[in-house]
Amino acid sequence: MALLDPALWSDKIFTAKGWVKGNGGSRDVVSPATGEKLGSIGLASVADVQQAAKAAQAAHVEWANTAPEARAAIMRKAGELFEQHAAEIESWLVKEAGSIPPKAGLETHIAAQECFEASALPTHPAGQVLPSGGDHWSFSRRRAAGVVTVIAPFNFPLILSIRSIAPAIALGNSVLFKPDPRTAVGAGAALIRVFEEAGLPAGVFQLLNGAADVGEAVCSADEVRIISFTGSTPAGRKVGELAAKHLKRAHLELGGNNALIVLPGVDVAKAASAGAFASWMHQGQICMTTGRHIVHESVYDAYVAALVEKANHLPVGDPATGQVALGPIIDANQTARIQSIVDETVAAGATLAAGGTHEGNFFKPTVLTDLTQESSAWKNEIFGPVAPIIKFSTTEEAIAIAENSEYGLSIGILGEVGEAMKMADRLHSGIIHINEQTVGDEANIPFGGVGASGTGSRFGGAEANIEAFTETQWLTVRSDIAPYPF
Repeated sequence: MALLDPALWSDKIFTAKGWVKGNGGSRDVVSPATGEKLGSIGLASVADVQQAAKAAQAAHVEWANTAPEARAAIMRKAGELFEQHAAEIESWLVKEAGSIPPKAGLETHIAAQECFEASALPTHPAGQVLPSGGDHWSFSRRRAAGVVTVIAPFNFPLILSIRSIAPAIALGNSVLFKPDPRTAVGAGAALIRVFEEAGLPAGVFQLLNGAADVGEAVCSADEVRIISFTGSTPAGRKVGELAAKHLKRAHLELGGNNALIVLPGVDVAKAASAGAFASWMHQGQICMTTGRHIVHESVYDAYVAALVEKANHLPVGDPATGQVALGPIIDANQTARIQSIVDETVAAGATLAAGGTHEGNFFKPTVLTDLTQESSAWKNEIFGPVAPIIKFSTTEEAIAIAENSEYGLSIGILGEVGEAMKMADRLHSGIIHINEQTVGDEANIPFGGVGASGTGSRFGGAEANIEAFTETQWLTVRSDIAPYPF
């Protein structure tokens, strides 16, 4: 049987009882490239979430007490399964998410790496011996938090799910998972099936597809201790408010309007290649996409010309049927939003140097020049294949332009390393790349942004993952009962 045989997941959710019908009905899975129906997923109800949360809490108790080597073995097996079934999972990411095959391959590769990295967490040192003035031994130790909710978006749906799911489970938690309904097979059912085949006990990992009411329920359930949310800043603010109301920890990885700074003396051809990838990879539907190209006046004209040349020649189409550089935007609503931002910016005086139009959900790579920092396409996160460019003359001006944003996720600086290092020390961002563009992630690095981009680095690397998905407990031990004056 194929890993993702529709007979298993069609019109179903996954709970402690296995694949079952949800009480929220069903939803079609649709190709953003063709509009073709690819299948139908089951939807949970609020009552389903409440039952799942109770089952997750019960499962967590036993799972957290499972021997570390047993938990590690399941994580390693999950990683191997991602490698073994990569082609099948990737075919869904191409059809369902509009991914080009290399991007889909990157997702399965990193999913496997996240599991392998997480397999070391069960045996990672989990505490410290603390100095104390008392007549006892004093320790701090990290304990599994309990039930973790993971909510993930559509754009890199596998990576942006597994990077929370794998460490949370490895550390002894159980997980309630709500993927974006638009990518609930390639990054919803696929994740469940991998861990199901890896031997994860029932109730430790459950799939709860649904709309906003289900999203609220998986955040507010009494049993949930931690919420890991990746998505837009407006949605993240709501999740943060809900978490605060219910006294839960929330790790929020949100939007970005990332700057690529191009310094004088740069190799323009290489810089334009980096800029094109940064703005147009996966149709610009990445939180780390370059949304602002800040280019020194001495190379501005050459950089614009090189970027326009690439925009005019990069193929756009259905990645399931041909070799293309850009696939479809996820749906018609997002396509219309991108078009409205481009049109508004041009109407306000910007120059459309390339692209700016779409056929169906296929949006052409777009270059905008002659903008101001108040232009709609400059100050907003577009989440589409649009490259706005502004020139600068001095280092101070470049830093001021880059800092003039509520977001703080990723910045790339291209050019002379010494100057780039000086700039990096003055820029506020969760990620800074020198002589690399803004899009990048690895399983072993702490990832996250500041400001409107989220609540800091909470994903990746042993220290960040342990901090994110465990609680600290103070423990003291005496040889006998302490004397007290009462």
